[in-house]
Amino acid sequence: MPAEILRRGLIAKIRSDARTHPVVALIGPRQSGKSTLARQVLRDLRGRVLAFDLENPLDLARLDQPLLALEAHRGWVVLDEVQRRPDLFPVLRVLADRRGLRFLILGSASRDLLQQSSESLAGRIVYREVTPFSSAEVEAQQRLWLRGGYPRSYLARSAADSLVWRRAYIATYLERDLPALGIDVPAALLRRFWMMLTHYHGQVFNASDLARSLQISDKTARRYLDILTATFMLRTLQPWHENIGKRQVKSPKVYFRDSGIFHALLDIPTRAALESHPKLGASWEGFALEEIVRRCGVSADECFFWGVHAEAELDLLVHRGGKRIGFEVKYTDRPRLTPSMKKARELLELSHLFVVVPSVDAPFPLDRDVTVTSIAHLETLE
Repeated sequence: MPAEILRRGLIAKIRSDARTHPVVALIGPRQSGKSTLARQVLRDLRGRVLAFDLENPLDLARLDQPLLALEAHRGWVVLDEVQRRPDLFPVLRVLADRRGLRFLILGSASRDLLQQSSESLAGRIVYREVTPFSSAEVEAQQRLWLRGGYPRSYLARSAADSLVWRRAYIATYLERDLPALGIDVPAALLRRFWMMLTHYHGQVFNASDLARSLQISDKTARRYLDILTATFMLRTLQPWHENIGKRQVKSPKVYFRDSGIFHALLDIPTRAALESHPKLGASWEGFALEEIVRRCGVSADECFFWGVHAEAELDLLVHRGGKRIGFEVKYTDRPRLTPSMKKARELLELSHLFVVVPSVDAPFPLDRDVTVTSIAHLETLE
């Protein structure tokens, strides 16, 4: 089993970003492979590399006077876990304009969390999200679905080792990572909230229900959701509203971004256990949705879901190039055109509707402008 997977697609995009911006920010959850990716990006590039891990006290000491430490350097500067030193961003603004100096900064917080600190770099910085592995980067889709895409989880020697790693990751995230970001929440309470969200995975978020169960306010429940979303644990899919004179769903849907973390919180250790679990369909839907978003290369503000109460719904609506493309995710080997799909196609005036199932030999038409496909074939679709 390889110790390192070369992420060629991301490497090419980051190198392209570096040609137009002096500062490239790689953002994503901890342990998603940002440091390894940074080494892969800089491999074979010209220029000396100066690297700092801002969790290392020795590196922090080296940057006690950042201007003196960096101004004479020519080449690349890598700053890992940059969210720990937000005071560096004004210094980067001064240095970014100097010829021959380029920055690759790595952060375990979303662009929104870093935005206030990095606003002085406007026009000089470009953000690139680094997710855990996707099915386009690895060969074993079933393993990826069960274990999730975090490199150490996916590449673990056994399913048991992978589960041990994920459980430790969850504990570290709650007890160390969030406090390091300046987020002050009771770890035990947030864990209970996170575990309760496993029952809302793929469903409409109801802050009041969760708040009552945990004896917290609706505002606190929404804050906890925002924290988990901003640190890449959850995807909050916003509803799309169409002027059709019908009562449409107005609250967001919630998905776990990594299926392995979802399975760890549900204590699902093996594929056999997953196959018999009542959340099997929901697990597949969340896994497939993340893969669709990554393979289509769309941003969060281009993705929605849509629903009319007790009448019709659409798992994913993507706005792309002036077109509306719909995706329905089904865990079945015998997909059919449902009344809900027909209504979505008609009311939303979809350019095309894709029905994503676990496996097909090749995409095939189900109806006019409706295609059945698998995740593996999405990259071949226009």
